[in-house]
Amino acid sequence: MQMNVLKDGVMFGEKRSRLPVSAIAGYLCLSAVVLCAAASGCAYRPTPMSEVPFKERAQTKTDGNVRVTVAVLCAKESRKVFGVDLGGKGIQSVWVEIENNDDIPYWFPPHTLDPNYYSPAEVAWKSHFVLSSAANKEMDIYFERMSIPRFIQPGATISGFAFVSQDLGTKEVNVALFGPRQTRTFMFFVPVPGIKPDYEEVDFDKLYPKDKIVSYDEAGLYAALKDLPPCATGKNAKEQADPLNLVVIGNLEDIFSAFIRSGWDETEKIYLGSALETGWSFLFGTKYRYAPISSLYVYGRGQDISFQKARETIHERNHLRLWMTPKRFEGKPVWIGQISRDIGVRFTSKTLMTHKIDPDVDEARGYIVYDLISTHGVARLGFVGGVGAADVSKPRGNLTGDPYYTDGLRAVLMLSGKPVPFSDLEFFKWKFPAVVEEHRDKWLKRK
Repeated sequence: MQMNVLKDGVMFGEKRSRLPVSAIAGYLCLSAVVLCAAASGCAYRPTPMSEVPFKERAQTKTDGNVRVTVAVLCAKESRKVFGVDLGGKGIQSVWVEIENNDDIPYWFPPHTLDPNYYSPAEVAWKSHFVLSSAANKEMDIYFERMSIPRFIQPGATISGFAFVSQDLGTKEVNVALFGPRQTRTFMFFVPVPGIKPDYEEVDFDKLYPKDKIVSYDEAGLYAALKDLPPCATGKNAKEQADPLNLVVIGNLEDIFSAFIRSGWDETEKIYLGSALETGWSFLFGTKYRYAPISSLYVYGRGQDISFQKARETIHERNHLRLWMTPKRFEGKPVWIGQISRDIGVRFTSKTLMTHKIDPDVDEARGYIVYDLISTHGVARLGFVGGVGAADVSKPRGNLTGDPYYTDGLRAVLMLSGKPVPFSDLEFFKWKFPAVVEEHRDKWLKRK
């Protein structure tokens, strides 16, 4: 290859592009300036924890002589406390304080918070700056210093942070302490800023005047549930929508405990931010755990609460809507609900684009029954008549024209704020789906 030297630069062979010497020198100088600026601009400056008011949302529980307090930081709070963007990496900071007034030590494994938890050194390494070893060393030391110790001696109080997978809305936090003679478990459901849930503007205490609230015994409840509307409707109440195939009995604490523990997510209301994220997820098929759910109507209003379990794409999810009724059973509110499974999207003349539901709506009903029972959230189970049977050969249609078929029953789930093992599950002595109806006596007498 021939080398030709030019007066104002160099040329590396006849077929290669020319680059002036002055340009090379300028590029090297600019690169040096950029690298120096990057290195000097990466000082590590976390905000003192006392200046970030996340403890205002802290919750405390006591078991015997042990007291545990927890708070979950949102992404903005974590960025201040740790000086780096943990939320952007899907990492969430949980602050825990444990006061041990027992006469035995306890061991606190962060695995109980999240089996996929992150170690302090791991989180620091993921957050390192480029070309700033001094700042990174400070960061390593800071994360280790801020993390919670694993052992709590008798009479000691410890506090610090654990690092777990990110959740918004209401987050389940389980703190398990293992001692030489016993185990203590503390379960929290902690609010985390970051989304606008659809129920935040509902005043549940004012939905019904006191003189409209009716309490029922078991026999009266069965009749009352059968008389509830068969389907939700559109806003004008003239067209029937999806079948109301679910009844939930429990106060708000029971509901959030059961659903959050089973991995269901709260749903955002529709506003500019959620609409933009929904549109992005629709276009690119990405996951949006808290995507808004369109309103259906019972008692002239849209759903009071909705939950969902999304797959890796927004097009596929289980989702349910709940409306509080004026009925009470054993002092707890009775909720009428609708559950279905989204299996894709399609175009319609009414809404342009909508989710396509699984036509076997009993499958989605069965899913919620199995799911909540498996995570010990159900104290009592039963079935009552609802929309009435629709055969697969003659399906009905919902508001957007999707067909569905069903045995016509509603699942009735009485929830519990405390875990109920399957062996302690009780049954309402009502209907059963046909597949188990012939064995109903065995189920009712299994104890």
